[in-house]
Amino acid sequence: MLHALAKAILAGRFLLAVFFLGLLWGLALFALRFVGRLWALTAAIWEKSEAELLVEMLHLLDSALVASLVLMVALSSYDSLVDRLQREADQQEMRWVSRTDHGNLKIKVATAMVAISSIHLLQIFLQADVEDEAAIFWRVTIHVVFLVGAVLLGVLDRLGLHHGDAGRNERV
Repeated sequence: MLHALAKAILAGRFLLAVFFLGLLWGLALFALRFVGRLWALTAAIWEKSEAELLVEMLHLLDSALVASLVLMVALSSYDSLVDRLQREADQQEMRWVSRTDHGNLKIKVATAMVAISSIHLLQIFLQADVEDEAAIFWRVTIHVVFLVGAVLLGVLDRLGLHHGDAGRNERV
């Protein structure tokens, strides 16, 4: 009875593939939006000031970081929870996927969130004349919370308070 239950639970990990496929579908939709935004920027290149162009470029950079974050989470989660990508990783020089555990992934996600938040703050500061002071304050506060969280995760990782095989994990 327990053996059958264990096999059923282990087979249940393949249900996660639905979520990873959903992330890829969302990423494809996000890529379409990125291309549309890039096309609109290209069409209006001569009408925009340099400050407006910089804000638009920051939007594109932000989109690239979010897309990278989604793919990184999907790849490493699939590799660690559903099926190993080791064979493909060796052939495609993607060994980092199989070396990224959940503790390491948390640090990468936290640092990506800080980077995305930083870009949002820069966009706000570039348009500070039209932004509400209270909204700026709360966005800075949220950014500081992200930053402190990322630093704490990094400190805990350096202290060795994470689980998993430290020799196998990729260092951040």
